[in-house]
Amino acid sequence: MENLKIRVINTSGNPLPEYATASSAGMDIRAMLGEPVVLMPGQRTLVPTGLKVEIPDGYEMQLRPRSGLALRSGITLVNTPGTIDADYRGEIGVILINLSQEPFTINPGERICQAVVAPVVHIEWEEASDLTESERGAGGFGHSGTK
Repeated sequence: MENLKIRVINTSGNPLPEYATASSAGMDIRAMLGEPVVLMPGQRTLVPTGLKVEIPDGYEMQLRPRSGLALRSGITLVNTPGTIDADYRGEIGVILINLSQEPFTINPGERICQAVVAPVVHIEWEEASDLTESERGAGGFGHSGTK
């Protein structure tokens, strides 16, 4: 496993994100709030984190939902995964949405999402008039049946 140093400014008063276990892919990100915020059913909001990062070129940071929040409370990210590009230097904000039928309270310091850092590959398009055949072909949604 590769270790990568990322410079961070933390104005949140919360601990820095950390891995829960040695094999965790993501680090929990916490809400920087002065007081609790109630998210009504169907409502979305931008939650500040107080974190600014300097991601090295060739990498991105993805923000993803926390599975426990999604399962128990219906709280997820609108734009999942949210991408933090290497050249972004502003505060990380998390767009949460309440997909449940009940109000949900976001408390100061609450773990609201997880961050995963991943390499980025840039491509060059090569225009073609046909593509190499594959076993799947053009089979799309549901093409493999319900076995």
